[in-house]
Amino acid sequence: MFEELSNGDSFIRHLDPRVKIAVVFLFSIVVATARQFQVLTAALVLGVFIVLMTQIPFMELGRRMIPVNLLIVFLWLFLPFTFKGEPLFFMGPLAVTREGVLYAAGISVKSNAMMLMLIALVASTPIFTLGHALRALGIPPKIVHLFFFTYRYIHVMHREYVRLKNSMKMRGFIPGNSLHTYKTLAYMVGMLLIRSLDRAQRVYNAMLCRGFNGNLYSLSKFSLNRKDIVSLALMIAVILALGVLEWKKTI
Repeated sequence: MFEELSNGDSFIRHLDPRVKIAVVFLFSIVVATARQFQVLTAALVLGVFIVLMTQIPFMELGRRMIPVNLLIVFLWLFLPFTFKGEPLFFMGPLAVTREGVLYAAGISVKSNAMMLMLIALVASTPIFTLGHALRALGIPPKIVHLFFFTYRYIHVMHREYVRLKNSMKMRGFIPGNSLHTYKTLAYMVGMLLIRSLDRAQRVYNAMLCRGFNGNLYSLSKFSLNRKDIVSLALMIAVILALGVLEWKKTI
């Protein structure tokens, strides 16, 4: 959850959220399809630069980068040994291939570059403003509603999960590798789904009582100013430069 990161007072924070979403989308496409390390390194440097402009505390940034890099560490444990190619060295009967190392390194740089850009741009926008910006960009309303309700009630369902887990502990449940444990956890998941469905129905009825007609309205209106247009043009130019560099290196 990035909501607490949107309270800063940086230049990036005050950009139009539609501009930030468009930049992240285009940047992610170029980085995801790039293969040249010069391009990926430049994208990573750009992501670091944008993050520095947002003035996000280093500790908060590190907390959000850890899950991504834990997955990357997991990939490093397997890809260099399972990717066919030229062996660099051997670890017992296993060969670490050059192609496997390069592939894992490429995934590492791509993931961190895209995550940094996502944190810098999207996380600097309040969640509900972000949802209305998605709708303004033409995203179907049902997807936007799903985004809103997921953010609003994921905390509620987590509290339900904690209550169920605590009640199981109070009744002496000790998890282990047994059929009883699996059945108990399955009952807990089933009960969580039932409570989720029941809460969803109550929320829907409450919204109907308040006149909900399928639309979520916003009091703020989006408008592009000169700063937004210049920032968008500059970022598109940089992203296009990365794409051109990748294309020239490929051919």
